[in-house]
Amino acid sequence: MHKGHRERLRKKFIKAPESLERHELLELLLFFSIPRKTTNHIAHKLLDKFGSFSAIFDAPINTLTSVEGIGLASAILIKNVAVMIRLYAEDKATPNNKIITKNQIGRLLMSKFTGRSEEHIALVLLDPKMRLLFCDIIAKGYFNKVEVNTREIIQLILNHHAKYVIVAHNHPSGLAFPTKNDIETTIFLKETLRRINVVLLDHFIFSDNDYVSLSDSDLKETVFN
Repeated sequence: MHKGHRERLRKKFIKAPESLERHELLELLLFFSIPRKTTNHIAHKLLDKFGSFSAIFDAPINTLTSVEGIGLASAILIKNVAVMIRLYAEDKATPNNKIITKNQIGRLLMSKFTGRSEEHIALVLLDPKMRLLFCDIIAKGYFNKVEVNTREIIQLILNHHAKYVIVAHNHPSGLAFPTKNDIETTIFLKETLRRINVVLLDHFIFSDNDYVSLSDSDLKETVFN
């Protein structure tokens, strides 16, 4: 029954990739790390354990290798795809002309947080004409006065000659809603940057495919005035 299965699956993908089921796509991927075994049952085990396609790619390597049939090579392959997905999304979201709108910043930052299961902090730097100078993850950890390295942020601002700043962080297992600590740290950062004549424009908080902008929320008067 399995004779020629790999070749049939490859031809099916070449002809119509969107026609493959999730387990078939996983099978096909695992061909590259498991050259001589049937991968169908391993693909089903991955889906059964993690419950969704995205959860498989978000899982840590040591969790992936706990699935029977998934060795270190297969786990690295899966995580490599996850990283490449994020980089692809970042490239697609980055405006070619470097002049960026708020919606573009939201999409670009969302791509930076894709697949991250821990809290991270991102920074966007803009020049006086609102052109994009820098956008990337700058730290892993909680968004608070202790974790936020203001010296590093100021150094990046000086290196890029930035005038405007947007910060962002994610709530991987929560809601895209600011905590009291988020608000206090945002005000602290705004006042710190004001001393060097730099403006904090906004703070975005992400959770899954959702985000809030503090400057567009009811907290605007409290935080940014």
